[in-house]
Amino acid sequence: MKVQNKWIRAAIPALLLHCSIGTVYCWSIFSQEIGEYIGFSKSATEWAFSFAIFFLGMSAAFLGNVVEKDIHRSSLIAAICFASGMAGTGFFIWYGGSHKGSVLALIGIYVCYGFIMGVGLGTGYLSPVKTLMLWFQDRKGLATGLAVAGFGAAKAIASPIMQAMLSSLGEGGIYKMFLILAVVYFIMMFIGHMLLAKPEGWHEPASQEKGARAIDVIKSKPVVFIGIWLMFYINITCGLALISQEKMIIKCIGLAGMAGILSSVTAIFNAGGRLGFSAWADSMKDRNTIYKIIFVLSIAATGLVIITQGITDRGQNTAYMILVLVLLFVVNAGYGGGFSNVPTLLSDHYGMQNISAIHGIALSAWAFAGLTGNQVATYIVNHIGTFDDDGHGNLINPVGYQSVLYLTIVLYVVALLISFFLVGSGKKKTN
Repeated sequence: MKVQNKWIRAAIPALLLHCSIGTVYCWSIFSQEIGEYIGFSKSATEWAFSFAIFFLGMSAAFLGNVVEKDIHRSSLIAAICFASGMAGTGFFIWYGGSHKGSVLALIGIYVCYGFIMGVGLGTGYLSPVKTLMLWFQDRKGLATGLAVAGFGAAKAIASPIMQAMLSSLGEGGIYKMFLILAVVYFIMMFIGHMLLAKPEGWHEPASQEKGARAIDVIKSKPVVFIGIWLMFYINITCGLALISQEKMIIKCIGLAGMAGILSSVTAIFNAGGRLGFSAWADSMKDRNTIYKIIFVLSIAATGLVIITQGITDRGQNTAYMILVLVLLFVVNAGYGGGFSNVPTLLSDHYGMQNISAIHGIALSAWAFAGLTGNQVATYIVNHIGTFDDDGHGNLINPVGYQSVLYLTIVLYVVALLISFFLVGSGKKKTN
Protein backbone atom coordinates (compact mmCIF):
# COMPACT_ATOMS: atom_id res chain seq x y z
CA MET A 1 0.00 0.00 0.00
CA LYS A 2 1.40 3.40 -0.99
CA VAL A 3 1.94 5.95 1.73
CA GLN A 4 0.13 9.15 0.72
CA ASN A 5 1.11 11.79 3.26
CA LYS A 6 2.21 15.33 2.43
CA TRP A 7 4.96 15.29 5.05
CA ILE A 8 6.42 11.92 4.06
CA ARG A 9 5.95 12.38 0.30
CA ALA A 10 6.87 16.06 0.03
CA ALA A 11 8.19 17.97 3.06
CA ILE A 12 10.67 15.41 4.46
CA PRO A 13 12.19 14.45 1.08
CA ALA A 14 12.43 18.15 0.17
CA LEU A 15 14.38 18.82 3.37
CA LEU A 16 16.64 15.81 2.78
CA LEU A 17 17.46 17.06 -0.72
CA HIS A 18 17.83 20.75 0.11
CA CYS A 19 19.74 20.29 3.38
CA SER A 20 22.26 18.24 1.39
CA ILE A 21 22.77 20.47 -1.64
CA GLY A 22 22.63 23.66 0.45
CA THR A 23 26.05 22.78 1.87
CA VAL A 24 27.52 24.23 -1.33
CA TYR A 25 27.52 27.50 0.64
CA CYS A 26 30.03 26.03 3.09
CA TRP A 27 32.79 26.60 0.52
CA SER A 28 34.13 29.68 2.35
CA ILE A 29 34.91 27.51 5.39
CA PHE A 30 37.52 25.41 3.64
CA SER A 31 38.48 27.30 0.45
CA GLN A 32 41.61 28.75 2.06
CA GLU A 33 42.65 25.32 3.34
CA ILE A 34 42.07 23.72 -0.07
CA GLY A 35 44.21 26.39 -1.73
CA GLU A 36 47.07 25.85 0.72
CA TYR A 37 46.80 22.06 0.47
CA ILE A 38 47.02 21.94 -3.34
CA GLY A 39 49.43 24.87 -3.72
CA PHE A 40 47.14 27.59 -5.13
CA SER A 41 45.82 30.92 -3.86
CA LYS A 42 42.42 31.24 -2.24
CA SER A 43 41.24 33.45 -5.13
CA ALA A 44 42.09 30.66 -7.60
CA THR A 45 39.99 28.12 -5.71
CA GLU A 46 37.09 30.58 -5.27
CA TRP A 47 36.11 30.06 -8.90
CA ALA A 48 34.95 26.54 -8.02
CA PHE A 49 32.11 28.05 -5.98
CA SER A 50 31.24 30.58 -8.69
CA PHE A 51 31.08 27.79 -11.27
CA ALA A 52 28.87 25.70 -8.95
CA ILE A 53 26.31 28.51 -8.66
CA PHE A 54 26.50 29.22 -12.40
CA PHE A 55 25.87 25.59 -13.36
CA LEU A 56 23.16 25.33 -10.70
CA GLY A 57 21.19 28.03 -12.48
CA MET A 58 21.96 26.87 -16.00
CA SER A 59 21.21 23.20 -15.32
CA ALA A 60 17.92 24.23 -13.71
CA ALA A 61 17.11 26.27 -16.82
CA PHE A 62 17.97 23.52 -19.30
CA LEU A 63 16.81 20.50 -17.29
CA GLY A 64 13.57 22.00 -16.02
CA ASN A 65 11.60 19.92 -18.54
CA VAL A 66 13.25 16.73 -17.22
CA VAL A 67 12.08 17.66 -13.71
CA GLU A 68 8.62 18.48 -15.05
CA LYS A 69 8.24 15.06 -16.69
CA ASP A 70 9.77 12.82 -14.02
CA ILE A 71 10.72 14.00 -10.52
CA HIS A 72 12.11 10.55 -9.71
CA ARG A 73 14.57 10.66 -12.56
CA SER A 74 15.58 14.24 -11.75
CA SER A 75 16.00 13.61 -8.01
CA LEU A 76 18.14 10.53 -8.77
CA ILE A 77 20.26 12.58 -11.18
CA ALA A 78 20.65 15.15 -8.40
CA ALA A 79 21.80 12.55 -5.85
CA ILE A 80 24.29 10.94 -8.21
CA CYS A 81 25.75 14.21 -9.55
CA PHE A 82 26.00 15.94 -6.18
CA ALA A 83 27.60 12.98 -4.40
CA SER A 84 29.95 12.05 -7.26
CA GLY A 85 30.95 15.70 -7.66
CA MET A 86 31.78 15.91 -3.98
CA ALA A 87 33.75 12.63 -4.09
CA GLY A 88 35.58 13.82 -7.22
CA THR A 89 36.46 17.08 -5.45
CA GLY A 90 37.94 15.04 -2.60
CA PHE A 91 39.97 12.97 -5.06
CA PHE A 92 41.45 16.00 -6.80
CA ILE A 93 42.25 17.65 -3.46
CA TRP A 94 44.15 14.48 -2.54
CA TYR A 95 45.88 14.52 -5.94
CA GLY A 96 46.75 18.20 -5.55
CA GLY A 97 48.23 17.52 -2.12
CA SER A 98 50.53 14.92 -3.67
CA HIS A 99 51.34 17.15 -6.68
CA LYS A 100 51.57 20.72 -5.34
CA GLY A 101 50.68 23.37 -7.89
CA SER A 102 49.15 20.85 -10.31
CA VAL A 103 46.84 22.61 -12.78
CA LEU A 104 45.11 19.26 -13.33
CA ALA A 105 44.09 19.21 -9.65
CA LEU A 106 42.66 22.74 -9.85
CA ILE A 107 40.77 22.02 -13.09
CA GLY A 108 39.51 18.75 -11.59
CA ILE A 109 38.09 20.67 -8.63
CA TYR A 110 36.46 23.18 -10.99
CA VAL A 111 34.85 20.35 -12.98
CA CYS A 112 33.74 18.28 -9.97
CA TYR A 113 32.65 21.01 -7.54
CA GLY A 114 31.62 23.48 -10.23
CA PHE A 115 30.08 21.51 -13.11
CA ILE A 116 29.12 18.04 -11.80
CA MET A 117 27.92 19.22 -8.39
CA GLY A 118 26.32 22.21 -10.13
CA VAL A 119 24.11 19.90 -12.21
CA GLY A 120 23.15 18.05 -9.02
CA LEU A 121 22.36 21.38 -7.36
CA GLY A 122 20.09 22.57 -10.17
CA THR A 123 18.08 19.37 -10.51
CA GLY A 124 18.01 18.80 -6.74
CA TYR A 125 16.81 22.33 -6.07
CA LEU A 126 13.93 22.07 -8.56
CA SER A 127 12.78 18.48 -7.97
CA PRO A 128 10.72 18.91 -4.77
CA VAL A 129 9.33 22.42 -5.39
CA LYS A 130 6.33 21.65 -7.63
CA THR A 131 5.57 18.55 -5.58
CA LEU A 132 5.38 20.69 -2.43
CA MET A 133 3.04 23.19 -4.09
CA LEU A 134 0.75 20.35 -5.21
CA TRP A 135 0.56 18.82 -1.74
CA PHE A 136 0.13 22.20 0.02
CA GLN A 137 -2.33 23.91 -2.34
CA ASP A 138 -3.58 26.36 0.28
CA ARG A 139 -0.15 27.11 1.78
CA LYS A 140 2.20 27.01 -1.19
CA GLY A 141 4.48 29.66 0.25
CA LEU A 142 4.86 27.87 3.56
CA ALA A 143 5.64 24.62 1.75
CA THR A 144 8.26 25.99 -0.64
CA GLY A 145 9.64 28.18 2.13
CA LEU A 146 10.17 25.10 4.28
CA ALA A 147 12.25 23.38 1.61
CA VAL A 148 14.20 26.44 0.55
CA ALA A 149 14.82 27.25 4.22
CA GLY A 150 16.52 23.86 4.41
CA PHE A 151 18.84 25.01 1.63
CA GLY A 152 19.59 28.21 3.55
CA ALA A 153 19.99 26.48 6.92
CA ALA A 154 22.31 23.81 5.52
CA LYS A 155 25.36 26.03 6.02
CA ALA A 156 24.51 26.76 9.66
CA ILE A 157 23.96 23.04 10.33
CA ALA A 158 26.93 21.68 8.38
CA SER A 159 29.55 24.33 9.20
CA PRO A 160 30.34 23.19 12.78
CA ILE A 161 30.26 19.54 11.66
CA MET A 162 32.74 20.23 8.85
CA GLN A 163 35.02 22.24 11.13
CA ALA A 164 34.99 19.42 13.69
CA MET A 165 35.83 16.90 10.95
CA LEU A 166 38.71 19.03 9.66
CA SER A 167 40.24 19.22 13.12
CA SER A 168 39.75 15.54 13.97
CA LEU A 169 40.68 13.76 10.71
CA GLY A 170 44.36 14.73 10.94
CA GLU A 171 46.67 14.97 7.91
CA GLY A 172 44.69 15.13 4.70
CA GLY A 173 41.51 15.82 6.63
CA ILE A 174 40.27 18.16 3.93
CA TYR A 175 39.99 15.48 1.23
CA LYS A 176 38.87 12.81 3.70
CA MET A 177 35.99 15.06 4.75
CA PHE A 178 34.77 15.37 1.14
CA LEU A 179 34.87 11.60 0.61
CA ILE A 180 32.99 10.88 3.85
CA LEU A 181 30.35 13.55 3.21
CA ALA A 182 29.86 12.32 -0.37
CA VAL A 183 28.59 9.03 1.08
CA VAL A 184 26.49 10.71 3.79
CA TYR A 185 24.81 13.12 1.39
CA PHE A 186 24.17 10.44 -1.22
CA ILE A 187 22.31 8.36 1.39
CA MET A 188 20.26 11.40 2.50
CA MET A 189 19.41 12.40 -1.06
CA PHE A 190 18.65 8.84 -2.15
CA ILE A 191 16.17 8.46 0.72
CA GLY A 192 14.61 11.77 -0.35
CA HIS A 193 14.49 10.49 -3.93
CA MET A 194 12.70 7.29 -2.86
CA LEU A 195 10.12 9.15 -0.75
CA LEU A 196 9.34 12.04 -3.12
CA ALA A 197 6.00 11.66 -4.94
CA LYS A 198 3.24 13.85 -6.37
CA PRO A 199 -0.32 13.45 -5.01
CA GLU A 200 -1.93 10.31 -6.38
CA GLY A 201 -4.87 12.16 -7.91
CA TRP A 202 -2.81 14.82 -9.68
CA HIS A 203 -2.95 14.94 -13.47
CA GLU A 204 -1.00 17.42 -15.57
CA PRO A 205 -3.18 19.97 -17.45
CA ALA A 206 -4.44 18.67 -20.80
CA SER A 207 -2.67 21.46 -22.69
CA GLN A 208 0.67 20.03 -21.58
CA GLU A 209 -0.16 16.76 -23.29
CA LYS A 210 -0.58 18.71 -26.55
CA GLY A 211 3.04 19.77 -26.31
CA ALA A 212 2.72 23.22 -24.73
CA ARG A 213 6.22 24.26 -23.69
CA ALA A 214 7.35 26.44 -20.79
CA ILE A 215 8.51 29.12 -23.19
CA ASP A 216 5.04 29.21 -24.77
CA VAL A 217 3.47 29.74 -21.36
CA ILE A 218 5.96 32.52 -20.58
CA LYS A 219 5.14 34.24 -23.89
CA SER A 220 1.60 34.82 -22.61
CA LYS A 221 3.09 37.38 -20.18
CA PRO A 222 6.65 38.08 -21.34
CA VAL A 223 7.05 41.44 -19.57
CA VAL A 224 6.01 39.92 -16.24
CA PHE A 225 8.57 37.12 -16.58
CA ILE A 226 11.33 39.57 -17.50
CA GLY A 227 10.39 41.64 -14.45
CA ILE A 228 10.47 38.63 -12.11
CA TRP A 229 13.81 37.51 -13.60
CA LEU A 230 15.35 40.97 -13.11
CA MET A 231 14.02 41.29 -9.54
CA PHE A 232 15.43 37.87 -8.72
CA TYR A 233 18.78 38.66 -10.35
CA ILE A 234 19.17 42.01 -8.57
CA ASN A 235 18.18 40.62 -5.17
CA ILE A 236 20.73 37.80 -5.46
CA THR A 237 23.45 40.10 -6.80
CA CYS A 238 22.99 42.57 -3.93
CA GLY A 239 22.77 39.75 -1.39
CA LEU A 240 25.94 38.06 -2.62
CA ALA A 241 27.79 41.39 -2.85
CA LEU A 242 27.21 42.03 0.84
CA ILE A 243 27.26 38.46 2.13
CA SER A 244 30.62 37.81 0.42
CA GLN A 245 32.13 40.67 2.48
CA GLU A 246 30.12 39.87 5.60
CA LYS A 247 32.87 38.44 7.81
CA MET A 248 35.27 41.26 7.01
CA ILE A 249 32.57 43.89 7.66
CA ILE A 250 31.92 42.30 11.06
CA LYS A 251 35.63 42.45 11.83
CA CYS A 252 35.75 46.01 10.52
CA ILE A 253 33.19 47.25 13.08
CA GLY A 254 35.21 45.80 15.96
CA LEU A 255 33.47 42.44 16.41
CA ALA A 256 36.26 40.14 15.17
CA GLY A 257 35.88 37.87 18.18
CA MET A 258 32.19 37.33 17.39
CA ALA A 259 32.57 36.86 13.61
CA GLY A 260 31.84 33.12 13.76
CA ILE A 261 28.76 33.50 15.98
CA LEU A 262 27.37 36.42 13.97
CA SER A 263 27.86 34.52 10.70
CA SER A 264 25.70 31.75 12.15
CA VAL A 265 23.10 34.33 13.20
CA THR A 266 22.99 35.81 9.68
CA ALA A 267 22.58 32.27 8.30
CA ILE A 268 19.57 31.85 10.59
CA PHE A 269 18.11 35.11 9.25
CA ASN A 270 18.74 33.80 5.72
CA ALA A 271 16.83 30.59 6.46
CA GLY A 272 14.18 32.44 8.48
CA GLY A 273 13.59 34.85 5.61
CA ARG A 274 13.01 31.94 3.25
CA LEU A 275 10.33 30.48 5.49
CA GLY A 276 8.91 33.65 7.05
CA PHE A 277 8.50 35.83 3.96
CA SER A 278 6.98 33.00 1.89
CA ALA A 279 4.56 31.98 4.66
CA TRP A 280 3.60 35.65 5.11
CA ALA A 281 2.96 35.98 1.37
CA ASP A 282 0.33 33.21 1.60
CA SER A 283 -1.92 35.64 3.48
CA MET A 284 -1.58 38.37 0.83
CA LYS A 285 -3.84 38.85 -2.18
CA ASP A 286 -0.82 39.82 -4.26
CA ARG A 287 2.34 37.81 -3.56
CA ASN A 288 4.43 40.47 -5.32
CA THR A 289 3.80 42.68 -2.28
CA ILE A 290 6.37 40.64 -0.38
CA TYR A 291 9.06 41.71 -2.84
CA LYS A 292 8.12 45.35 -2.36
CA ILE A 293 8.50 44.86 1.39
CA ILE A 294 11.88 43.13 0.96
CA PHE A 295 13.22 45.91 -1.26
CA VAL A 296 11.88 48.74 0.93
CA LEU A 297 13.46 47.19 4.05
CA SER A 298 16.75 46.65 2.19
CA ILE A 299 16.79 50.24 0.90
CA ALA A 300 16.02 51.63 4.37
CA ALA A 301 18.69 49.54 6.12
CA THR A 302 21.31 50.30 3.45
CA GLY A 303 20.45 53.99 3.43
CA LEU A 304 20.86 54.30 7.21
CA VAL A 305 24.34 52.75 7.09
CA ILE A 306 25.29 55.02 4.18
CA ILE A 307 24.07 58.16 5.98
CA THR A 308 25.80 57.25 9.27
CA GLN A 309 28.92 55.86 7.54
CA GLY A 310 28.47 52.95 9.92
CA ILE A 311 31.16 50.73 8.40
CA THR A 312 33.88 53.39 8.18
CA ASP A 313 33.03 54.38 11.76
CA ARG A 314 34.72 51.06 12.70
CA GLY A 315 32.63 50.40 15.79
CA GLN A 316 33.31 53.71 17.54
CA ASN A 317 29.59 54.42 17.86
CA THR A 318 27.54 51.54 19.26
CA ALA A 319 24.33 52.73 17.56
CA TYR A 320 26.04 52.78 14.16
CA MET A 321 27.46 49.31 14.84
CA ILE A 322 23.95 48.04 15.53
CA LEU A 323 22.72 49.58 12.27
CA VAL A 324 25.40 47.66 10.35
CA LEU A 325 24.31 44.40 12.01
CA VAL A 326 20.66 45.19 11.24
CA LEU A 327 21.68 45.71 7.60
CA LEU A 328 23.35 42.29 7.49
CA PHE A 329 20.30 40.65 9.07
CA VAL A 330 17.81 42.41 6.74
CA VAL A 331 19.79 41.66 3.57
CA ASN A 332 20.21 37.99 4.54
CA ALA A 333 16.49 37.63 5.31
CA GLY A 334 15.50 39.39 2.07
CA TYR A 335 17.99 37.34 0.08
CA GLY A 336 16.42 34.15 1.41
CA GLY A 337 12.86 35.43 0.99
CA GLY A 338 13.56 36.26 -2.64
CA PHE A 339 14.37 32.62 -3.34
CA SER A 340 11.37 31.06 -1.63
CA ASN A 341 8.79 33.36 -3.24
CA VAL A 342 9.88 32.95 -6.87
CA PRO A 343 8.12 29.61 -7.61
CA THR A 344 4.88 30.67 -5.95
CA LEU A 345 4.92 34.10 -7.63
CA LEU A 346 5.42 32.38 -10.98
CA SER A 347 2.56 29.97 -10.26
CA ASP A 348 0.28 32.93 -9.45
CA HIS A 349 0.96 34.40 -12.89
CA TYR A 350 1.30 31.26 -15.02
CA GLY A 351 -0.50 28.48 -13.10
CA MET A 352 1.01 25.07 -12.31
CA GLN A 353 1.40 24.02 -15.96
CA ASN A 354 5.13 23.58 -16.64
CA ILE A 355 5.96 25.40 -13.40
CA SER A 356 9.14 23.35 -12.82
CA ALA A 357 10.46 24.29 -16.25
CA ILE A 358 9.42 27.95 -15.85
CA HIS A 359 11.03 28.07 -12.40
CA GLY A 360 14.14 26.49 -13.90
CA ILE A 361 14.40 29.21 -16.54
CA ALA A 362 13.99 31.85 -13.81
CA LEU A 363 16.85 30.26 -11.87
CA SER A 364 19.21 31.24 -14.71
CA ALA A 365 19.17 34.62 -12.94
CA TRP A 366 20.92 32.88 -10.03
CA ALA A 367 23.56 31.58 -12.44
CA PHE A 368 24.51 35.05 -13.69
CA ALA A 369 24.23 36.65 -10.25
CA GLY A 370 26.62 33.99 -8.96
CA LEU A 371 29.22 35.22 -11.45
CA THR A 372 28.66 38.93 -10.79
CA GLY A 373 27.68 39.51 -7.15
CA ASN A 374 30.85 38.32 -5.42
CA GLN A 375 33.19 39.50 -8.16
CA VAL A 376 31.80 43.06 -8.38
CA ALA A 377 32.00 43.48 -4.60
CA THR A 378 35.56 42.14 -4.56
CA TYR A 379 36.55 44.50 -7.38
CA ILE A 380 35.14 47.51 -5.51
CA VAL A 381 36.88 46.53 -2.27
CA ASN A 382 40.20 45.97 -4.06
CA HIS A 383 40.10 49.25 -6.01
CA ILE A 384 38.47 51.76 -3.64
CA GLY A 385 40.02 52.67 -0.29
CA THR A 386 43.04 51.07 1.34
CA PHE A 387 43.62 48.01 3.50
CA ASP A 388 44.68 48.52 7.12
CA ASP A 389 45.39 46.21 10.04
CA ASP A 390 42.46 46.11 12.45
CA GLY A 391 44.76 45.46 15.39
CA HIS A 392 44.01 41.73 15.41
CA GLY A 393 46.03 40.74 12.35
CA ASN A 394 43.14 41.20 9.90
CA LEU A 395 43.50 43.39 6.81
CA ILE A 396 40.32 45.43 6.38
CA ASN A 397 39.18 48.12 3.95
CA PRO A 398 36.33 50.12 5.58
CA VAL A 399 35.98 52.55 2.65
CA GLY A 400 35.78 49.63 0.20
CA TYR A 401 33.04 47.84 2.14
CA GLN A 402 31.10 51.10 2.56
CA SER A 403 31.41 51.77 -1.19
CA VAL A 404 29.72 48.45 -2.01
CA LEU A 405 26.57 49.88 -0.42
CA TYR A 406 26.33 52.70 -3.00
CA LEU A 407 25.97 50.06 -5.71
CA THR A 408 23.50 47.87 -3.82
CA ILE A 409 21.15 50.71 -2.82
CA VAL A 410 20.85 51.84 -6.46
CA LEU A 411 20.12 48.26 -7.54
CA TYR A 412 17.53 47.80 -4.78
CA VAL A 413 15.74 50.97 -5.95
CA VAL A 414 15.72 49.64 -9.52
CA ALA A 415 14.31 46.31 -8.29
CA LEU A 416 11.56 48.11 -6.37
CA LEU A 417 10.56 50.06 -9.49
CA ILE A 418 10.50 46.81 -11.49
CA SER A 419 8.26 45.24 -8.84
CA PHE A 420 5.79 48.12 -9.18
CA PHE A 421 5.80 48.70 -12.94
CA LEU A 422 6.78 45.43 -14.67
CA VAL A 423 5.58 42.59 -12.45
CA GLY A 424 2.35 44.05 -11.16
CA SER A 425 -0.17 41.83 -9.39
CA GLY A 426 -0.80 38.19 -10.04
CA LYS A 427 -4.13 36.53 -9.28
CA LYS A 428 -3.45 33.39 -7.25
CA LYS A 429 -4.14 30.23 -9.20
CA THR A 430 -4.74 26.71 -7.97
CA ASN A 431 -4.09 24.74 -11.13
